[in-house]
Amino acid sequence: MEDEGWVRVRWPTDKDLWNPSSMEAESSKPLKITFAGPANHWTDALPIGNGRLGAMVWGGVASETIQLNEDTLWTGTPGNYTNPNAPEALSEVRKLVDSGKYAEATSKAVQLTGNPAEVYQLLGDIKLEFDVSHLKYIEETYHRELDLDAATIRVKYSVTDVEFTREHFASNPDQVIVTKISGSKPGSVSFSVSLDSKLHYHSRINGKNQIIMEGSCPGKRIPPAMDANDNPKGIQFSAILDIQVSNDRGVIHVMDDKKLRIEGSDWAVLLLVASSSFDGPFTKPSDSKRNPTLESLGALKPIMDFSYNDLYARHLDDYQNLFHRVSLQLAKSLNSITSDGSLELKKIVSSVTGLCLMGSNDDMVSTAERVKSFQSDEDPSLVELLFQYGRYLLISCSRPRTQVANLQGIWNRDMQPKWDGAPHLNINLEMNYWPSLPCNLSECQEPLFDFVSTLSVNGRKTAKVNYEANGWVVHHKSDIWSKTSADQGDVVWALWPMGGAWLCTHLWDHYTYTLDKDFLKAKAYPLLNGCASFLLDWLIEGLGGYLKTNPSTSPEHEFVAPDGKPACVSYSSTMDMAIIKEVFGALVSAAEVLERDEDYLIQRVRKALPKLYPTKIAGDGSIMEWEQDFEDPDVHHRHLSHLFGLFPGHTITVEKTPDLSKAAEISLYKRGEEGPGWSTTWKAALWARLHNSEHAYRMVKKLINLVDPDHEAPFEGGLYGNLFAAHPPFQIDANFGFTAALSEMLVQSSMRDLYLLPALPLDKWANGCVKGLKARGGMTVSICWKEGDLHEVGLWSKDQNALERLHYRGTIVTANISSGIIYTFNAQLKLVKTCSL
Repeated sequence: MEDEGWVRVRWPTDKDLWNPSSMEAESSKPLKITFAGPANHWTDALPIGNGRLGAMVWGGVASETIQLNEDTLWTGTPGNYTNPNAPEALSEVRKLVDSGKYAEATSKAVQLTGNPAEVYQLLGDIKLEFDVSHLKYIEETYHRELDLDAATIRVKYSVTDVEFTREHFASNPDQVIVTKISGSKPGSVSFSVSLDSKLHYHSRINGKNQIIMEGSCPGKRIPPAMDANDNPKGIQFSAILDIQVSNDRGVIHVMDDKKLRIEGSDWAVLLLVASSSFDGPFTKPSDSKRNPTLESLGALKPIMDFSYNDLYARHLDDYQNLFHRVSLQLAKSLNSITSDGSLELKKIVSSVTGLCLMGSNDDMVSTAERVKSFQSDEDPSLVELLFQYGRYLLISCSRPRTQVANLQGIWNRDMQPKWDGAPHLNINLEMNYWPSLPCNLSECQEPLFDFVSTLSVNGRKTAKVNYEANGWVVHHKSDIWSKTSADQGDVVWALWPMGGAWLCTHLWDHYTYTLDKDFLKAKAYPLLNGCASFLLDWLIEGLGGYLKTNPSTSPEHEFVAPDGKPACVSYSSTMDMAIIKEVFGALVSAAEVLERDEDYLIQRVRKALPKLYPTKIAGDGSIMEWEQDFEDPDVHHRHLSHLFGLFPGHTITVEKTPDLSKAAEISLYKRGEEGPGWSTTWKAALWARLHNSEHAYRMVKKLINLVDPDHEAPFEGGLYGNLFAAHPPFQIDANFGFTAALSEMLVQSSMRDLYLLPALPLDKWANGCVKGLKARGGMTVSICWKEGDLHEVGLWSKDQNALERLHYRGTIVTANISSGIIYTFNAQLKLVKTCSL
């Protein structure tokens, strides 16, 4: 673990392959979230993660807390997601809906709800205690930052004439959280360290330099005060903290068998590994053969062969291979034009050697202050930072072989987090993955597809028993055990059997972006097939020969029934029908690709598609949310469910359905601009799909408001000081929604059409460049614009030939794209240059 010099070489990524003429410039502001003092609230702490392990670093001086998460730590055990009494209740609910007794149907539908989902837990804390001299640190020397380019947190401060530095990162290739503490004078590093947890646990010293913490999650969501036979064994966990110090000086003392004391070292490196007994959603913790402590010790062993700099280099190479694929630079005025005509735009530094220096002038203003001033200065570099932060968070909380990103990603400090920290399938989980494809992080979707696969197993049981239907179904909320039945609680949100269907649209989207036929055949098609089988059985033929859903709700939104009573259950909500159209269309398209057109199910779906109840326009010109034009008691409701067909769906488009597009615009005006963070970013994406740059930007600006954790109000949205998005409280979905919405403002696509800068706010970002975005059809897209107009476009496909129609401000040009060649087009969409990859 000796500290040694090194030089890192980075291979080119997608954004490096295309360099437009006269568009390069020096970096303006680094991609860093900065603070001038330790965290006062959890939302001031800074997040790191490797997909499975996460940490929140507070940056305290005399005492420090590094709060830890491991993504498989949940309450509970595998559940039974069936209800044999549900078919009888379903029949009664349907009869009440047929009779127009919507309030009574809503009351009766409670019998279709099930048990509550389980709860995401925390792992624990690394506690660091420094000597009393650190209480007198020089406050103006303090600096804390999260460097997005390196996925590294750094803390720096001085005590008298000694400068102390801490560095933190979470390595995916080595599955370890690493902390290095160093001082500018030999022998200046002294502190004590221990592990702690809110869960049931015990800790002990292993050898002379390790702390082992072993514990368990509750076997039920609220630990019951009853006999042991009624309290099942929960998920077991182990965390091991290994401490290394400089060889020539530095001593580690064992204190009370739970704490270690480091004295007089030049530096110390802390390595945290963790594991659990979770062995999949179908295995009870009591039946698991996994030994978390042995697994953690096994994970630690190969790490010991690497120096700190080796570990850091491996971390950077892994992380930057993903992060460096996309760059974004924005400038708002012609004042950014230099004398040689090039744009002074931010360029992500692509070849760093050694560790980055800290404390530049750009870091003097904290990120919280930048957020606070955005309403007046509208700093485009803060938009860049927030866009890339969404990509950073997705890389940090969702990697192959990890759990799906939950309501808080992987970061959680509570045993009972808000809304259980669970994946919610009526917008939140899907929004988490919106940026994965357009923002060039398709690998980060893999946990989502693994999750859908396990949901389909339990979902078949729920469909068969609860609804006497084929295929598989999932409702609005799930957990690590792949819960598929309706949750316990109010029908307005619990009874919504479209969760699995919405998730299936991501399967087809993944194919349209990647053109991975093996994925389509082995993973997507079977899941789409099962989902469509359920939907066909769920649909009921109604008046006019239309296929409808009954019971149906529009997520979390009530209406006033004709008899004046509040209700939420009726026929064919617009969202139901839009999702079903999307799934059926995806399955038919997938069958064409795989030459499965003659499959009996495909023939059934083809016959059903034109009979699906259509999207209707209300008397006021907006899109109807329910089959009937019910009175809406909350026209500013946070959900935009009836606009699913516009975004993220594709059945409403400006070109093909102008009347519905106009109705969607009226609906957005009617909904208003208020709402939680995720609602704000969904509105930004919807306005972008309407090619309305003004209102898309208004939603961007609406989100960038600083939230005071001591005075936050529910449903008001905004950002915390660490740029976590607020409902409030913290929900990570809006961070991802923001990144996705921004990509929609810059590039939109179908399999054959590419729309360039469709919702660019020219008065706000008159100059800019984005490199490495992905488009459907396997395209990589880079665009630069200058003085409010297109400058150059770069397109390439690594594996596929394509015929693309390029759209820009009414101009349409057809381009033949051959794989392995970079094509550069000018402002008139004329091909000006080609070169090989």
